[in-house]
Formats: sequence, C-alpha cells, structure tokens
Amino acid sequence: MTEAAKDIAPVRQRTVTWQDPLVGAALARDLSGLDYLRAIAGGRIPPPPIASLLGMNVISVEPGQVTFGLDVGEHLYNPIGSVHGGVFCTLLDSAMGCAVHSSLGRGQAYTTLELKVNIIKALTLNTPSVVATGQVVSAGRRVVTASGQITGPDGTLYAHATTTCLVFEPRPAQAGPAAGNGHGVAGGQPA
Repeated sequence: MTEAAKDIAPVRQRTVTWQDPLVGAALARDLSGLDYLRAIAGGRIPPPPIASLLGMNVISVEPGQVTFGLDVGEHLYNPIGSVHGGVFCTLLDSAMGCAVHSSLGRGQAYTTLELKVNIIKALTLNTPSVVATGQVVSAGRRVVTASGQITGPDGTLYAHATTTCLVFEPRPAQAGPAAGNGHGVAGGQPA
C-alpha cells in the first residue's frame, strides 16, 4: 500500500488465536456428533480455527439443528464495502454441516458433497450480528441433506442454502507422521 493510500485508509489490525485443531478432531472419534458439538459449544473442546478466524460461535446444538452466531465486522468486507460472499458460504456450510454432524452416531464422519448458496441481501456494519441456522432435511445411511438460513436480529433474511453430505465410518486412527494429510485432517479423511 502506498503512503497516499495509508492516509486515505488508515490501517486496522486484528489478532487471531486458536488451539491445535487435531486435538479436537481426535476427540470426535469417541463421541456422537451431538455430544461432540455440545462439547465445543460448552468450551470443553476447542473450536476449529475457522471459527476463531471469522468470529463465529455456536449458539445452540440440538439433534439435526445447529445455530451459529457471527458478529459483523469490516474485517469480513469485500472490496465493494459489504461482507464477502465467501463468509456467507462458510457460515452456512458450518451451520448445515454441523446440523448433519449432530445427527451422526459415535465416530461417524461426514464431508460436504455439494453446497448451494443464495445471497438475498448485502450485509454491512448496519447489522451488528447475524445467526445461521442449519437443519437436516433428509437423513439416509450414506447421504444427508440439510438447509440453512442467515438472518439478522430483526428476522431479515440475508441468505439461504442447501447442502448434500456424504456419511462414512472413520478409518482406525493412524500413528506417526502419516496420521495427518497436511490439510488438518487426521487419518486422511475429510472433517
């Protein structure tokens, strides 16, 4: 950034801290999805780094339904002065994916196969916070679908989405350097 640009747009700073994500991921193997997510919501298991990075938090966890909160900040803005569409996608993917996870048994895992997001309204600092609620629509043995919405404090709909997730049984834990795949996923499986 040039000196002239710094005079026009003063630099702001945000510090993000997180805990080792593989510690929490390893704990997921021994808990049902509902118990695992409730442990994260209750602070007994650290949240994933993406939640810390964006400022998301779990508000409620019920079987087949999870709600996340997000405080809107300019650190989430795109170049045209509103919250970036990728934040909408991440928030909805998290809420819907966790809704799916909350319906899974001990040690089961899932991965997102498809994500469709419709952004209805721009989100700015004029709305200080939003919630994203995901709920399971249909649960089969291998495929689960869910829907989600982002709403403001007054009920305004900002986005809605659907997802399709694949459910699978986890592989046994691996020891040593091969335990991770370099992408923060233990045992080479998606979270």
